[in-house]
Amino acid sequence: MNDMHGILFAYSSDHRLKPLTAHRTACSLPFGARYRVIDFMLSNMVNSGIPDVGVIMREDYQSLLDHLGAGRDWDLARKRGGLRILPPFAYAGGSREAGTYRGKIDALNAIQSYISFIRQEYIVLADGDLIVNLPLEEIFERHVKSGADMTCVCTSRKDNGYAADAAFVRLGAGEQVTEVLLSALGEDVYPCIGVYILSKDLLVNLMNRCNAENSVDFTKDVLQRYYKEMRIKAFVYDGFAARLHTVADYFEQSMNLLKPEVRDDLFSRSRPIKTKIRDDAPTYYSPESKVKCSVVADGCSIRGNLENCIVFRGVQIEEGAVLKNCIFMQDSHIGKNTNLSIYITDKEVTIEEGCSAKGHRTFPLTIPKGSVVELSDMKGLFDKRSNEKQ
Repeated sequence: MNDMHGILFAYSSDHRLKPLTAHRTACSLPFGARYRVIDFMLSNMVNSGIPDVGVIMREDYQSLLDHLGAGRDWDLARKRGGLRILPPFAYAGGSREAGTYRGKIDALNAIQSYISFIRQEYIVLADGDLIVNLPLEEIFERHVKSGADMTCVCTSRKDNGYAADAAFVRLGAGEQVTEVLLSALGEDVYPCIGVYILSKDLLVNLMNRCNAENSVDFTKDVLQRYYKEMRIKAFVYDGFAARLHTVADYFEQSMNLLKPEVRDDLFSRSRPIKTKIRDDAPTYYSPESKVKCSVVADGCSIRGNLENCIVFRGVQIEEGAVLKNCIFMQDSHIGKNTNLSIYITDKEVTIEEGCSAKGHRTFPLTIPKGSVVELSDMKGLFDKRSNEKQ
């Protein structure tokens, strides 16, 4: 699809995801034992043959810059085109916070010069925090054949695949959008998951109209206002699609990866998900270790017991550890005789010997990046909780 250009919005991040997003956006959040969230939509674009991708940043994007680099791991490191990082700056007229966009149209107007030099006829706009494996090439071909002004990707699943500010559409014959809503009113509506295909000329026209009216929101000021003037088609995707609004969402969607049908859908062999390469040795499993229903990346040392766990690269788990329903991010160290359940450690966390803790699926225990947790910390936490109950 050399005639389509990709633009990723990599600035959305729900405050309810902290402490996991204290110093990163949701797009750079580690997911699935070796990936970052942005890997999924970026790989969707690369797998469909899109040659050029622009990534719009906003805040806390150093982690994302380190991960993406020049785009070499996605075959986007080129002298002309390829991956382009679009740094944030305030919109014309000022902002209370530098680099803050009031909406997607605002963000697009901030990169007008970039859009003017796009050489492809069509553009796909997509949220970078969407975990999905889309057949973008098929969607584009259907868009061109239908003669639609815009194609929006929707889902038939009423779960977590759409953003908090998502549009909801009603469909008529031929999947024509007949109504755009801001909430799910009725059973016959389909939530949009934040992926749109349209021509460059149409996008520029919409941007100019919104700019003249000081309108900034893509859902309200474009889709809902102009859908009667445009021919908008929907592509209904029935596969797995997820977004991470809260820490509980992160835990549940990570645990979904333990289901074979979800892994098969999300990690299709025909559309592989690419990520930054880290050359690690194969994981070592000691003779006394026991691993059940878990996803374990390369470069780990497993000497304890795992059940229903997601283990990222370089994690060290010592003997005697009993770990259930846990997520351990890259280069964490879990000490001897620990007993943890419904627990999330960020990168480079150390859990000292003998620690024991249990969270709840609606409130997983989460340890920030680089923390060291000792037995005394656990005792202090439990004493504090006991005092609060009294």
